[in-house]
Amino acid sequence: MAKKEKSGARATMNVDEAAEVLGIGRNAAYEAVSRGEIPSIRLGNRILIPRQAIDRMLGLESTTQAA
Repeated sequence: MAKKEKSGARATMNVDEAAEVLGIGRNAAYEAVSRGEIPSIRLGNRILIPRQAIDRMLGLESTTQAA
């Protein structure tokens, strides 16, 4: 089970979900993961994208740091 953040949102998303958030196609997202343009974590056959990485790419990352 994915670790939850304070807001209750999952800490990771799959490539299809990341593609939707980024407004790109599924194939483009997989290619970007393959090239290392989208940070990813591979667990067996699953590819997970840290939500924080997507937020950072979109400039939505919080400016406050957790203690």
